[in-house]
Amino acid sequence: MSHGEHLWERLVRAALRRERLASDAYGRPDTGFAGNVPSSLANNRDIDGILRIADEIQDDNPNVSRILCEHAYSLAQNLDPNSEGRGVLQFKTGLMSLIKQKLAKREAGAIDRSRDIVRLQEFYKSYREKNNVVKLREEEMKLRESAAYSAKLGELERKTVKRKRVFATLKVLRSVLEQLDKDIPEELQRMMDADAAMTEDLIAYNIIPLDGLSTTNAIVTFPEVRAAMEALRFRDLPTMPPDFQIPATRVADIFDFLHYVFGFQRDNVSNQREHVVHLLSNEQSMVFIPDDVDPRLDNNVVQRVFQKSLDNYIKWCIYLDIQPVWSSLGAVTKEKKLLFVSLYFLIWGEAANIRFLPECLCYIFHHMAREMDEILRQQVAQRANSCNSENGASFLKEVITPLYEVVAAEAANNDNGKAPHSTWRNYDDFNEFFWSLRCFELSWPWRKNYSFFQKPKPRIKLLLKTGGDGSHRRGKTSFVEHRTFLHLYHSFHRLWLFLVMMFQGLVIIAFNNHKWNSKTIRELLSLGPTFVIMKFIESILDIVMMYGAYSTTRHMAIARILLRFLWFGAASGFISFLYVKALQEQNQSDSAVYRLYVIVIVIYASVQFFLSFLMRIAFCHHLTNQCDRWPAIRFLKWMRQERYYVGCDMYERNRDFLKYMIFWLVILGAKFSFAYFLQIKPLVEPTRVIVDQDRIQYSWHDFVSQNNHNALAVASLWSPVIAIYLLDIHVFYTVFSAIWGFLLGARDRLGEIQSLESVHRDFEQFPSAFMDSLHVPLPGSTFNFVKDVEASKMDAARFSPFWNEIVRNLREEDYISDLEMELLLMPKNSSKLRLVQWPLFLLASKIFLAKDIAIEHNESQDELWEKICRDDYMKYAVEECFSTIKYILQEILEGEGILWVARIYEDIEISIEKKNILGDFQLNKLPLVISRVTALMGLLKEETPDSNKGAVKAVQDLYDVKEAETPDSNKGAVKAVQDLYDVVRHDMLSINMRENYETWNLLSKARNEGRLFSNLKWPKDPELKLQVKRLYSLLTIKDSAANVPKNLEARRRLEYFTNSLFMEMPPAKAVQQMLSFSVFTPYYSENVLYSLPELQKKNEDGISILFYLQKIFPDEWKNFLARIGLDENAVESELFDSPNEILELRFWASYRGQTLARTVRGMMYYRKALMLQAYLERAGAGDIEASISSNDATNTQGFEFSPEARAQADLKFTYVVTCQIYGKQKEEQKREAADIALLMQRNEALRVAFIDEVETLQDGNVHKEFYSKLVKADVNGKDMEIYSIKLPGNPKLGEGKPENQNHAVIFTRGNAVQTIDMNQDNYFEEALKMRNLLEEFNSNHGIRPPTILGVREHIFTGSVSSLASFMSNQESSFVTLGQRVLANPLKVRMHYGHPDVFDRVFHITRGGISKASRVINISEDIYSGFNSTLRQGNITHHEYIQVGKGRDVGLNQIALFEGKVAGGNGEQVLSRDVYRLGQLFDFFRMMSFYFTTVGYYFCTMLTVLTVYIFLYGKAYLALSGVGETIQVRAKIMNNTALSAAMNTQFLLQIGIFTAIPMILGFILEQGFLKAMVSFVTMQLQLCSVFFTFSLGTRTHYFGRTILHGGARYQATGRGFVVRHIKFSENYRLYSRSHFVKGLEVVLLLIVYLAYGYSEGGALSYILLSISSWFMALSWLFAPYLFNPSGFEWQKTVEDFRDWTNWLLYRGGIGVKGEESWEAWWDEELAHIRTFSGRVMETILSLRFFIFQYGIVYKLNIQGSDTSLTVYGLSWVVLAVIIVLFKVFTFSQKVSVNFQLLLRFIQGISFLLAMAGITVAVLLTDLSVTDIFASILAFVPTGWGILCIAAAWKPVMKRIGLWKSVRSLARLYDAGMGMIIFIPIALCSWFPFVSTFQTRLMFNQAFSRGLEISLILAGNNPNTGI
Repeated sequence: MSHGEHLWERLVRAALRRERLASDAYGRPDTGFAGNVPSSLANNRDIDGILRIADEIQDDNPNVSRILCEHAYSLAQNLDPNSEGRGVLQFKTGLMSLIKQKLAKREAGAIDRSRDIVRLQEFYKSYREKNNVVKLREEEMKLRESAAYSAKLGELERKTVKRKRVFATLKVLRSVLEQLDKDIPEELQRMMDADAAMTEDLIAYNIIPLDGLSTTNAIVTFPEVRAAMEALRFRDLPTMPPDFQIPATRVADIFDFLHYVFGFQRDNVSNQREHVVHLLSNEQSMVFIPDDVDPRLDNNVVQRVFQKSLDNYIKWCIYLDIQPVWSSLGAVTKEKKLLFVSLYFLIWGEAANIRFLPECLCYIFHHMAREMDEILRQQVAQRANSCNSENGASFLKEVITPLYEVVAAEAANNDNGKAPHSTWRNYDDFNEFFWSLRCFELSWPWRKNYSFFQKPKPRIKLLLKTGGDGSHRRGKTSFVEHRTFLHLYHSFHRLWLFLVMMFQGLVIIAFNNHKWNSKTIRELLSLGPTFVIMKFIESILDIVMMYGAYSTTRHMAIARILLRFLWFGAASGFISFLYVKALQEQNQSDSAVYRLYVIVIVIYASVQFFLSFLMRIAFCHHLTNQCDRWPAIRFLKWMRQERYYVGCDMYERNRDFLKYMIFWLVILGAKFSFAYFLQIKPLVEPTRVIVDQDRIQYSWHDFVSQNNHNALAVASLWSPVIAIYLLDIHVFYTVFSAIWGFLLGARDRLGEIQSLESVHRDFEQFPSAFMDSLHVPLPGSTFNFVKDVEASKMDAARFSPFWNEIVRNLREEDYISDLEMELLLMPKNSSKLRLVQWPLFLLASKIFLAKDIAIEHNESQDELWEKICRDDYMKYAVEECFSTIKYILQEILEGEGILWVARIYEDIEISIEKKNILGDFQLNKLPLVISRVTALMGLLKEETPDSNKGAVKAVQDLYDVKEAETPDSNKGAVKAVQDLYDVVRHDMLSINMRENYETWNLLSKARNEGRLFSNLKWPKDPELKLQVKRLYSLLTIKDSAANVPKNLEARRRLEYFTNSLFMEMPPAKAVQQMLSFSVFTPYYSENVLYSLPELQKKNEDGISILFYLQKIFPDEWKNFLARIGLDENAVESELFDSPNEILELRFWASYRGQTLARTVRGMMYYRKALMLQAYLERAGAGDIEASISSNDATNTQGFEFSPEARAQADLKFTYVVTCQIYGKQKEEQKREAADIALLMQRNEALRVAFIDEVETLQDGNVHKEFYSKLVKADVNGKDMEIYSIKLPGNPKLGEGKPENQNHAVIFTRGNAVQTIDMNQDNYFEEALKMRNLLEEFNSNHGIRPPTILGVREHIFTGSVSSLASFMSNQESSFVTLGQRVLANPLKVRMHYGHPDVFDRVFHITRGGISKASRVINISEDIYSGFNSTLRQGNITHHEYIQVGKGRDVGLNQIALFEGKVAGGNGEQVLSRDVYRLGQLFDFFRMMSFYFTTVGYYFCTMLTVLTVYIFLYGKAYLALSGVGETIQVRAKIMNNTALSAAMNTQFLLQIGIFTAIPMILGFILEQGFLKAMVSFVTMQLQLCSVFFTFSLGTRTHYFGRTILHGGARYQATGRGFVVRHIKFSENYRLYSRSHFVKGLEVVLLLIVYLAYGYSEGGALSYILLSISSWFMALSWLFAPYLFNPSGFEWQKTVEDFRDWTNWLLYRGGIGVKGEESWEAWWDEELAHIRTFSGRVMETILSLRFFIFQYGIVYKLNIQGSDTSLTVYGLSWVVLAVIIVLFKVFTFSQKVSVNFQLLLRFIQGISFLLAMAGITVAVLLTDLSVTDIFASILAFVPTGWGILCIAAAWKPVMKRIGLWKSVRSLARLYDAGMGMIIFIPIALCSWFPFVSTFQTRLMFNQAFSRGLEISLILAGNNPNTGI
């Protein structure tokens, strides 16, 4: 496409966009009342339409505008006379004010309202005439029917839009006329009727216009769609009553019958009608395209849709052993199957929140289908009994609302998520009630007095326990989510059993010096009692964990629990007794008890092995299923595992099972080798020595160890080793999974193209690879090309349109410049040149290089050609120039000119054949020839001979020709050809011309006479023009294009796309035959589009978002300015002058943030890609092939306007954004609503779903109704309501995002749905691969078809800052390498909130794409993966396609996000899904699941706990004196085991093991050198500090959530972090999660330093403690190290002032935590709500008392006294200190009347305290060191007291000590803050620290910009300079 054509296409698109846009360029809603009609007005669609037309015609005819406004007012008055609805009064008042304004502007004189109808009638006629209605329609039809319409698609689109707008206005005018006047003149009536017939496509529809067939929408012409519509026709059904209305535009169908019988809502019926037609038509198109004349739906298609839609119902019937509604599936007719499918989807479409209960829907369907059968048998259409009510049938009111009300009541009882899960029923509890036959006790219609419908009474809050009166509520079902860590053991007991038994076995072997004798074997047999005792513990937990659900659980399940308890209780007692007896008789050579014990153990182990291992093999599983008829086998299986409705047959094919089994056997082998040789074995001898030590002198009063073989010393030695033993399996998993993932990626050919150089090198392979993977082979003709054209040229011709569209999209996104676009574009490769033409960026400068080689070369022709051919693209450039020059000259020359060209080329070919090119031609004259050809092409590339005088002047200067001789460029071109002839003839040729004497003589004669080249045919053919322009570029571009494109993102995208062409993927099907899909994006209130004020708003440093983006993306900013026609040096005021340019700027900035606009643009690429693919595939379609010339076969100009391509894309792709509060935002006129409307206007296929809340007054009470609505932009750019479905109540009962998804999922379409978060992006080139990805649903991925297709992500926020890059790299390694391994071989990949593609029908019939129960499902996305796996789904992962993803970029944002995820994992530990997966997976798959979900977080927590265990052990050894004594007696403490333990912990701390997947991922995709550079750069940017800090975040939130709950959604903002975070804000966020714990570690390290004994001195201490110091310092200072301007002195001063104000502000009612320390402290304690939580906090706080107990015995003053008296006296001293503290902090408010006395007492107290200390130092053994040691002792004790007091806050308040506790807490927080603040203040003194930090945090470009901005800011008061 030429540059001019490209500009024209852009102009057409812009014009069409303006046609649709109703808001201005700023995205503001238009003025007037249109769009602001209150939703409470039932008929607001009509009112809104009338007001829109009134606004539109205000300038043309104010009188008619006034009439319309008055009519709208009267409608509003009739609908709500008393203005009771929300917003109605304001609306009516405003509308009346507007009417009065219109009246005030009228001409003088009274208004004759009697003529209003006449005026309206006259305006109707004049409006028709003005817009020439008849001609308008005729012109559109002519364009549509024209054979050449494909070249005028833009014009057709404009005509269609204009016609729709005109007829929309006429439609409104007609409705007003009909309402105002019943006696319309006959002529006008005929006119209106004729117009009405042309407005059928104005009826609101979603995708397929079923209620009013459209002649402009080609979708209804498709045979498969017509076949599906025909299949739903009303046949052999009971006669409908005459009063039931059916639109005249369509015939009755089965949906009308179901609508009447069950009382479904009309819009629900319309929605599901389209849904079923869509499903059937797409299913049909995948089988075959029906006959166009009489399309019929294939029976197999109906069967497939029926089977998939009702698969869950069929399985439910089988599980409950009940008969489905059909007696024999084979006997069910095609029509009956469609009835069942339609009924099910109508139930599902109106079920609202009950959609989360899939088996409840099965129950409803079961009974309603029976009712339907009964009505069909009677052949009389009548209302169903179950849905009948006083006002007719209502499915919503009679069936759904009773269920909703009880679910809502339970949800309301959860105290906004604060109540324990065990005290209220969630969605799962309600659904699982329908897993037993007891559900049929609900009867049909509902038996509403049944206990299931019993609503709980309001909760009663007790003092120490949040709970309710359990006697007035129904219990849980099947499972109770008790808040305890015991769930980890209960769910994964097999793992803990295995680890404990292996540890026991390894210890026994080690203590027996690894000798295998009878003693060792006897001791190893102790594993038997261990096994049964741990199983007994599990059975006890079964009983405990089910508490709260016994009343509702099936009796068989309870019986199983009790039987297991009795069995394992008896077994543990019996086996333990046998083992003890066997030990007692161990000296007897032949013990019968011993033999009996061995026999029992062998039999039991064999049975367990069979059940655990063999049943997991597919063959054995089938065998045991066949053995189910044997009661004994069935009993054993039932005892071992309860049978749930979900989780059946969770085995994999043998090959997959063996793969992940071998994977884990390798890991376990490495893990246990490490454990034995480096952990357990080295500790054996030291343990024996410590146990044998006696008469150890303890420094303190010992209670435990002295008389128990130094038990605590042994425990301190073994505890860290045991902790490492439990967590190191995750370390080994990390390493081995990284290696495996690396190998998998290499096998899949990832990283083959790692650089731009690779793209250049391999480009010639791309067309064939593209044809093999992404293109559909076209039948029949091959673009009408010449039959013998090489396959490579054919591939290039088909590849070029797609490549060029990719390049154009990169330009539109401003990643490349105009020049780069021209270089990257690929020629169409027409058939006239018999070679492949490659893009210019491959051939640039190659001609000049070849010319230099030819000039310098003086050897043989073969050597010359061999040198040129060393560079393939140089060879291609030479060949192309050679062929193109010949082609162009032959096209523009006539007569002798053509003869000359033929002669020259024949001579060249003869010379080449003779290998005498060097002799026949003077190659040193090549520059002359090239210059003449270049000059000629420079003239010919202009549009017309006279179009460019500058080019003519250049030729004149070149040839020194006078202007009089060449009046126009035509003469210049003639002269150029003549000069070229002369150069070739006289300078270049050295051949013997006598051989062709006649020819040369003729040419010479013509040249001498001036006839030669006297007439040129100026290039007019577009193809010829492109060739001229291309040749000119080839001959003039001297610079290499090796670095094109320059932009890193453009490079990355092209590299990944071209790499993916060589990866294995399913072959693509034609668009018409591909699977259909939807994209689904939930949105709440995030950024849609940045406003101009937001972009210009500066922070305290003077940095605005716009400035930030300009510095981060300088090349993209330059390209943007060029695109909108501004110079890169233009001032900003020029940019802000034009509204259009402001809008473009807003979009440019928004496309670089995490905004909805970016997501929508990315997802709409799917539609664009499908339109292009469908458009180019049209050559294979016989119906329109004749309309397309051969030249247009690869021409994509205007493909977006092709009606067929658009219809095909719309049938296959739907995009729904569910903007939950869009209705509320519109009502409040929020900017977000205007921006969303703008997105709809710019994207015609975009649909927005939202919840509309309507308030009305009924009987004096406010009544709320909720509607789920779907809207699109109409022809006027306004919201057009498509569907409005009433809900039973407020849909937000659980977590917000899944509830938002659930209400709108009914509007999605297709076989698949892709879940996209609103911070994601997509790329056009990736969208081309979507149909390949969808074919994975039909590929072989195991014994089950895929139900979720995992998709790779690219994190696009990595360039924002160093933190963003850390997060990006960490996330990238998980979403690529990590998920690659999870899917293969481990088979445990879940859904993680990423852009996965769901089997839509599978999931919507099984509860949806997420779970929504409050708090427990806070990580809602992963539960869809759990649910899919439990319901026999299969989740795969694919990396040949990727989607963009944004991540949080600031430390606080990242911490909030990681806190949310860690809290969500804490809740997962409690969930039934994790329990069932842990129970039902085989052992190896269970380990995979554990270590990649909750186990990862538990191991993370254990990593931190290991540090605590080690340091507390060291503190014990130091303070008790045992460590020193033992080391003096025997040098055993510096052993290999402790070193190995601490080294492992150290490596974990600095993130080496965490970094292994990242490093291997880098190596795979970037190459070794780049990977090393990236890793070293990250280390220099202190990534280890970040990862260590994140370790603390995950540990804190995971542990706290399991102990206390409190997990909640954290809104992170997702914005650009360019502002400085205040010290107090960081302190509030990290005080309890990091600072307190970090200071505790520092305290332990100081104690160990002060009192520990180490032979190695300082070096030994450093080696043992360096990782702990690193962790502590990272936790304390990372928030300030990664804080923008964190070490700037002025900021530090302001931060200190702000922090002290916050700390000292007393607060009060309504004061938030960010304003007052007191309010914040109360918020920090809010999570401690339950009695068990308070007890746990108390127990955990006791650790702080060890410091005082140990240190007081180390004081000089106590001498050698170790009695308890010393410790008691220390408490007396502490009490005195607390009293003194109370004296000095006595409330001034209380003491206002005793100020003098208080100050006197405080003074005396201070003097007495100082005197006492002085006397004690002088007269006793108390030293100054003792004073500091006492502080070290009392500080943690005080903190421990404070923690316990805070945990028992209600008690403290009751006894009046709470104020004192709060004062003490304030003191501690002040002290901790100062400890952290002082180093920051010291660093802030040095300016270079701030500079270093800025460079550390941001990339160089922005750092430079930031510093310049600070300088230029000058006196900006906000900069702090």
